[in-house]
Amino acid sequence: MWPVSSPAIPNGAVLVDAAGHILEVGPEARIPKPPAFQELSAPDALLLPGLINAHTHLELTEFRDAIPESDFFEWIQHVRRRKEKVPPDAYLEAARCGVREAWAAGITTVADTGDSGAVARALTELGGRGIAYQEVFGPNPDQAEGSLRGLRESVTRLAGEAGSSVRIGVSPHAPYSVSGALYRRVVEFARAESLPLATHLAESREETAFLTARTGPFADLWRRRGLPFPPLARSPVGYLEGMGVLGPRTLVIHAVHTDGEDRRILAEAGCAVALCPRSNARHGHGAPPIAAYLQAGGPVALGTDSVASVGSLDLFAEARAAHALAPLDAPTLIRLLTLDAARALGMQDEIGSLEPGKWADFCLLKVPARREPADRVLEAQSSDVVATWVAGRLVAGGLE
Repeated sequence: MWPVSSPAIPNGAVLVDAAGHILEVGPEARIPKPPAFQELSAPDALLLPGLINAHTHLELTEFRDAIPESDFFEWIQHVRRRKEKVPPDAYLEAARCGVREAWAAGITTVADTGDSGAVARALTELGGRGIAYQEVFGPNPDQAEGSLRGLRESVTRLAGEAGSSVRIGVSPHAPYSVSGALYRRVVEFARAESLPLATHLAESREETAFLTARTGPFADLWRRRGLPFPPLARSPVGYLEGMGVLGPRTLVIHAVHTDGEDRRILAEAGCAVALCPRSNARHGHGAPPIAAYLQAGGPVALGTDSVASVGSLDLFAEARAAHALAPLDAPTLIRLLTLDAARALGMQDEIGSLEPGKWADFCLLKVPARREPADRVLEAQSSDVVATWVAGRLVAGGLE
């Protein structure tokens, strides 16, 4: 057993109460065995905290292998056109499939963005855990109030429907799809209601060209639509800083194209960063400066983005992709999937490690019994997950 917050425990055990919280963690011989308790044993396996996927789009699960373009601008346009043809029920079924796929991959918490509301409903229905960031779009500043009104209505409805383990947040999509006026109004709303906020930022060269030089495909699209451009900015991070978007409850997604000043701004603002190296590689965005973010000191986590982009919810593959980009040791990389990811989402007191008082979210890996536990985890595939529990409830796999 590897609690992550402490060294690995050979022949470790965890005691879980009826409410789904961890009571005791330690060597099996030292863990009390209450009357009528149910014992599960898994020799030659490794128990880990449940993995935390810091960026998903589970409502797009049915889009897997359906959007072939690698060019980012063309890919986004294809996604938009396809979404216009999808009935609401299909989003919900896709979200259900996505939640189950996440569990099968050892993922017990997701930070999901989408505009259908389906993921919040699927998590609630299935008993999952996560933050569902309700997306809002609107590049025309004249439509900002209408877009905000729709967002408020969606958040109110979803918050009323959501289960206790599902939090609702807001997500102004990105600087090339949201006007400055709408960004400011969404931030005001989020802070007034104490809602977490997520936004795609500094993902592509095209986004940087749009904000710093008014060139590239996004700029051309805004010209064709007659939209007023945002003021020129030093960088995408500088643009959102100037509008007061950045703060301790802001999750910045991708953040590939940043310099030292950008990373200082994000860290000092208390922003968390969700990095998705496989998605960035698929679309030719370049490599996120992972080591530099860790050195800057802000919370950092890894996400898979959508299966429409990378084809799977394999966080172990994401960790290996990060390892190829930065000289990080295996324990650091695994923390990016667990305890550091929990900190990025503001949930470090509830999940991310195996400690008394936290939720009994964990996954069991069948991995070769060689080398250190962290190295063994880094070698794993999502198919090596044999069982996953959320709040002590078995949600995927099982023990024979």
